Amino acid sequence: MAFIGVLIPIFGVFALGFIGQKVWKFELKPISTIAIYLMSPFLAFRTFYQNEITLDYVYLSIYLVVLCVVSIVVCYLLAWINRWDKNTTSGFILASAFMNNGNYGAPLVLLIFGEEGFHYAVILMVLQQLIMCTAGIYYAAKGSDQGGQSFSPLREVVKVPIVYGAILGLLLNGLQIGVGDQVMSAVSMVADATIPTVMIVLGMQLASISLKQLEYGKLGASLSIKLLLAPVIAFVIAYFLPVGDMVQAIMILTAATPTAANTTIYALQFQTKPGFVSSATLLSTLLSIITIPLLMFLVL
Repeated sequence: MAFIGVLIPIFGVFALGFIGQKVWKFELKPISTIAIYLMSPFLAFRTFYQNEITLDYVYLSIYLVVLCVVSIVVCYLLAWINRWDKNTTSGFILASAFMNNGNYGAPLVLLIFGEEGFHYAVILMVLQQLIMCTAGIYYAAKGSDQGGQSFSPLREVVKVPIVYGAILGLLLNGLQIGVGDQVMSAVSMVADATIPTVMIVLGMQLASISLKQLEYGKLGASLSIKLLLAPVIAFVIAYFLPVGDMVQAIMILTAATPTAANTTIYALQFQTKPGFVSSATLLSTLLSIITIPLLMFLVL
């Protein structure tokens, strides 16, 4: 029951967005666009500006990149075996290779490990957002199926502002250039509001997802990669990295978080199997109520 108690606050915030969307039918895209494109860069900037850049950043980056690459390779292998087209393959990658370690993983780590663990969770969240806003958008644009409309995957990646927020934070941190208390107060106000906002947005997104005409075979494979295989891969990666037990546990737990909510936005924007990606997001989030407590029991 203690494990379930950790998840209650997280799903409580999700429920707030879910109920609000069901009752008032908000226009979702403007809110999610504000959260991802306007607010997240401030959180990325503060993370890389305020925290000392150590080898932890390198190790966490290696972990995320290797996990993402291995997951994508598995997706390509299944696509090759089943002879999927580009649209199907890209949608499957969006549903399977990107974890929700931001509006799900970060509060989960905070509740389990406190502020010390949350520091690593925020770093992971920002680094994962950088991967999502590059590799995620790349595959969404690559698999686009919008009536002949073509997108340049790399050009779409360049448009994402969170990358520039992180780079600016790194530069000012490395050059030891201050921005002033007043500026940082404003930055912190936006940064502090980012995670609760994206958690509410995820709840709203879940309320808008339809489970009609499920592709059970592909969906089962996607959920298996995301909820079962990913934490095993993370365990192997963490074993070979010189990090402490707490960081290893955080790596494994965040790898087991559901499909990233941003993938639904990207899939909708580029029409890359949006129904399939949305279904994977919803079902992986619901199934994580079972899989996350079981993994916590094994890891902690």
